[in-house]
Amino acid sequence: MNSTTSHFPKLIVAIVVMSTSGVLARAMDISPELAIWLRSVIAAMALGLVLKFMKLPLWIKEAKALTVVVFSTILFGLHWVSYFYALYYSSVAIGMLSLFTYPVFTAILEPIIVKSKPKLIDIALSFVAFFGVFFLVPDFDLTNDVTLGVVIGVCSALTYSLRNIMLKLHVQHHSGITLMFMQVIGLSVLLSPIFFLGDMGVQLDMIAIDWWKLLTLGLLTTAIGHTLFVVSFKNFSITVISILSTLTPLIGIGLGFLFLDELPQGNVWIGGFLISVAVLVESVKSAKRQA
Repeated sequence: MNSTTSHFPKLIVAIVVMSTSGVLARAMDISPELAIWLRSVIAAMALGLVLKFMKLPLWIKEAKALTVVVFSTILFGLHWVSYFYALYYSSVAIGMLSLFTYPVFTAILEPIIVKSKPKLIDIALSFVAFFGVFFLVPDFDLTNDVTLGVVIGVCSALTYSLRNIMLKLHVQHHSGITLMFMQVIGLSVLLSPIFFLGDMGVQLDMIAIDWWKLLTLGLLTTAIGHTLFVVSFKNFSITVISILSTLTPLIGIGLGFLFLDELPQGNVWIGGFLISVAVLVESVKSAKRQA
């Protein structure tokens, strides 16, 4: 088994684990902004301990790489915040649709940024996966707020795509765990004013209610899921990863059914089929290419 093939299960685990964020977010009463800050703080503490235990560096000292990490951290923060606002102004389904346009952005932008030859099959599969996500939306009735939500969601997709591509350029030379640690540390600092802007007493009460969900979001979804995701950048192109990531809304819908009793609509099965086809073709293609 070659290196890339052996890392494929880790990428799938990352995608499955990251899919828990939607269910956790919907189950919490805490504000989205505070949840984002706390997940960053919790993940930073966990990853810091892991790095110390593994005797890996906490920081990157190379100036050029550090600059990339700083800018990609800002993009990552914009992605998280804008995604939550996309959900706020529209709905979970439409917010999900707008975010998962990011495989299309990635398939187009990655060859340009990394100066590689674009693969038409990857671009085609990105659009297939995108249309699959489109079918997951049961009712696409555009009102003013929904339109704003979609625009913000697409911006979230663009920032997420750019962040992933930027990290890809440096993950070959640095630990993915270190890169993720630096990002959540950066977000912990950048978003820290959020904790002090609201009613602190109310916020502490909300944290006390949702503490185990926050721990799960910070430790499982962020520290484990997102870190495995970043580590996989070393073994797969960002385009391939983004296509496989379109499994996320499908898994999220399944988790919503199991834990929130949300019954999927008929079109979900069409979307699930298209996503599964795109993921299956990409999986087989990647395996053959690395065989």
